[in-house]
Amino acid sequence: MLTHFFVTGTDARVGKTIVTRALLQAMAAQGKCALGYKPVATGSQELADGIRNKDAVTLQNSSTISYPYEKITPLALLDEDIYVSDIPENIFEIMTSGLNFMLEGGDAVVVEGCDGWKTLITPNRFYSDWVRQQNIPVILVVGIQEGCVSHALLSAQAIITDGLPLAGWVANRINPCLAHYQETIDAIGNNIPAPLLGEIPYLPRAESRDMAKYIDLSLLHVKNEQ
Repeated sequence: MLTHFFVTGTDARVGKTIVTRALLQAMAAQGKCALGYKPVATGSQELADGIRNKDAVTLQNSSTISYPYEKITPLALLDEDIYVSDIPENIFEIMTSGLNFMLEGGDAVVVEGCDGWKTLITPNRFYSDWVRQQNIPVILVVGIQEGCVSHALLSAQAIITDGLPLAGWVANRINPCLAHYQETIDAIGNNIPAPLLGEIPYLPRAESRDMAKYIDLSLLHVKNEQ
């Protein structure tokens, strides 16, 4: 049974958080205890109740159990870029400890990454190195816009080359004015060896909507191997 998977994107701002919310809600609709986990959150803000990241808060609100913010995101950073921030040496251990905590409390954990697949978490280590270490199946979010076909195929190739299962991909229509939408979907789908799990239409305030209907969980057949 699939217990956890990792959501990455073709780039930043392609809709990873919205897709993660949709996945969590779809799992909850099937009666599962589904938890969102964002180990590292960049671009956070200092607020009255501490450092907060809006994407992590969305995952907190989208989970079946509302865990404390610090459990959802053990490392919230003010910088937009990960590798220029003050990353502790034991960052992978921190991330793994948080994941294990989540796995103990839920039926399934959706882990949201930062930016694209080959994001640097330190000047010489990739975020994807941790995903490989944990052997987590990957779901790729493709923001449907100009140039996304190449980005999608390159990202899928990199994930597979790294030896991880590509469990599926999700199309997120971030540009409602893009011509040839269906042709773009077909071009990606015909060249990625993974199922299209869903298409997210362009929606204002998607972080507060019910997104479950846009995801087909029946296409997920990958098992986690520990």
